[in-house]
Amino acid sequence: MKSKKQESVNKQKNAIKLFEERQVRAVWDEDAEKWWFSILDIIGILTDQPDYTKARNYWKWLKKKLTDEGSQLVSDTTQLKMKAADGKKYLTDVADTELQ
Repeated sequence: MKSKKQESVNKQKNAIKLFEERQVRAVWDEDAEKWWFSILDIIGILTDQPDYTKARNYWKWLKKKLTDEGSQLVSDTTQLKMKAADGKKYLTDVADTELQ
């Protein structure tokens, strides 16, 4: 018997979205009926940083700063497995379009 989480993961559909000609990894969650987007991909676009490691380090710094300030933003993020450039799936911070 599959757990509810396993069933939810099986119902997810991966996609690549384009924003300003840059890729943003996205996952459709059928149960929640919404898209989840990779925060690291979005940070890379907003900071005009093509280097994944630098975008990751910036998000790590920003997340700590926001947590220290008591920001709700960081606690509203979640992690899902998304395919990385090496073809493997890793847990990645994601957010939906309703993140406030």
